[in-house]
Amino acid sequence: MAAQGWVVFLLIGLVAGFLASLIVGGGGLISCLVSGVIGAFVGGFLFHYFGISLGIENALVVEIIHATVGAIVVVLLARLIV
Repeated sequence: MAAQGWVVFLLIGLVAGFLASLIVGGGGLISCLVSGVIGAFVGGFLFHYFGISLGIENALVVEIIHATVGAIVVVLLARLIV
């Protein structure tokens, strides 16, 4: 993956982590980034596993939604564990 791809991936993770922290409460920049990046993998897996399609044409918006939902799941699971 090119450097641009990594930057876009990290920005999507940061936005998703920020949105998740607004919804369920959260911490600072690093925790938003980590939860968003992990949430991107989790959200992508969950949406694919359950066969959920949002019907949105814009791929960036779809990825942000997937990552945000995944980040919310990650944060809630982390709170249950800790």
